[in-house]
Amino acid sequence: MSSVLITGASQGIGRAVAVALAGRGHRVIATARRPETLADLPVDQRLRLDVTDQESVDRAVRGAGEIDVLVSNAGETVRAPLESVPLAEVERLFQVNTLGALRVAQAVLPAMRERKAGRLVFVSSIQGRMVLPMIGPYGASKWALEALAETLTIETGHFGIKVSIVQPGAVSSGGGERARVFLGENDPYTPLYEALPALRGELVTPEDVAATVAATIEHPEPPLRVPAGAPAERALRARKEAPENEPFLLAGINW
Repeated sequence: MSSVLITGASQGIGRAVAVALAGRGHRVIATARRPETLADLPVDQRLRLDVTDQESVDRAVRGAGEIDVLVSNAGETVRAPLESVPLAEVERLFQVNTLGALRVAQAVLPAMRERKAGRLVFVSSIQGRMVLPMIGPYGASKWALEALAETLTIETGHFGIKVSIVQPGAVSSGGGERARVFLGENDPYTPLYEALPALRGELVTPEDVAATVAATIEHPEPPLRVPAGAPAERALRARKEAPENEPFLLAGINW
């Protein structure tokens, strides 16, 4: 069994992944900015790790010991039109979702490269390959994440390191409900925001995504991109089949 470090394990997908992998016999190192939120997880280690803080990342990776697999899951989102979203919020999302993921990957890669073995599993989104209105900053951070992950596949494959990108669609983790919303009074984009539930499509559970992550880790030759669940498969297939020179949405907008 593998030794797996998971970022963002306090709730949602990360917590479900920790439970699933521990149940399969893996040595799980669960991490979060507030390690007290991990107290009830049936894992081997619970460590503080803030993906935006280099010292925190380095300390956690040292404390974890040998890491066979990194599940890079920590992430956040917002709801806002691009016309008026605070740029500080966009920068914050990139710090967490994109640069944070790269920061932790940089911390674990040297040891994996020396051993000529290791796996990096990045939890992305169907929004790493398509866009949804009002969630543009999140989508942009995931497109950037997928570019980094695909580059890592090319750069590190020679050293025996396998990289995979897990792509869920809408997940019933509460992340969307917790997202900060930036809409002014009588905002002209409010009708579009109210249409979001229909645009996001069918929900899957965090446990569904965790099962995909676990299967990816245990696959001898995992693919680069792995849709998590039938709704994600359908969405990504539709995106692939749609004209590249036209905007694409899973559902029409009436606003």
